Amino acid sequence: MRIAIALLFVLASTPALARVNVFACEPEWAALAQELGGNDVSAVSATTALQDPHRIEARPSLIARLRNADLLICSGAQLEIGWLPVLLSQAGNSRVQPGTQGYLEASQLVERLEVPQVVDRSQGDVHPGGNPHVHTDPRNIAKVGAALAGRLAALDPGHAPAYRSRAAEFDKRWQAAIARWEAQAAPLRGAPVVEHHKAFSYLVRWLGLREVGTLEPKPGIPPTTQHLVELVEQMKREPARMILYSSYDDPRAAQFLAQKSGVPAVMLPFTVGGSDRAKDLYGYFDDVIARLLGAAK
Repeated sequence: MRIAIALLFVLASTPALARVNVFACEPEWAALAQELGGNDVSAVSATTALQDPHRIEARPSLIARLRNADLLICSGAQLEIGWLPVLLSQAGNSRVQPGTQGYLEASQLVERLEVPQVVDRSQGDVHPGGNPHVHTDPRNIAKVGAALAGRLAALDPGHAPAYRSRAAEFDKRWQAAIARWEAQAAPLRGAPVVEHHKAFSYLVRWLGLREVGTLEPKPGIPPTTQHLVELVEQMKREPARMILYSSYDDPRAAQFLAQKSGVPAVMLPFTVGGSDRAKDLYGYFDDVIARLLGAAK
């Protein structure tokens, strides 16, 4: 009897295990799943903000995590084409295969930019489905969040009311944050910028920035000396206010261009975890806006 009572006490005092295991391809989606899922979700990310999400290794540890996942959420638009199919094949998890309730692509839920009319590999690493980096516009985060909350509720119907409640609260706080960020960033509207890679196209559109060049001569092609020299001459005719590169980019090309042009190079955290301040989705956009404003002064 004493043993039974003791066992009941232990069980009652032990936190309940997460009911939905979420495997996210990128940190922003893991952070969003945790916001919406709370203690009912355990979310892991296959990549970090210091890794190029186009190119990672399909490691055994990732295969093991995907094998146990109930929900897979990725950016999609073929961003993960080089490694996700291998993970899906090796994991053998029928719950998270394309077309199932456990498979979600964020890029399919929003308006995609830079969708090519013709796919020609001579133009570089062009994504046939358009630019996949949809998370750099917080309005897209809101749209993905609504769909993600629905999937979590469908996969874990016993806690559906909790998912809906957290989703409503998140959307309320998120919309207020968007209004605050837009007000803070108003002085940036129309500012010409040079990007390393088109990683921030959605951010550029959201804030009304104006892209006047890229360090990559073609998408996915590393900067060349000749291209950088041409950019220096171009910027004499059409000055930029800042040169943007991400937390996973090699900074040397941006620093070279900054030195030659006198235009500041700005490292932006690519996603959650890309800087000390970007510890969650709110901190990510707080830091991005602050860095842009600091460089624009």
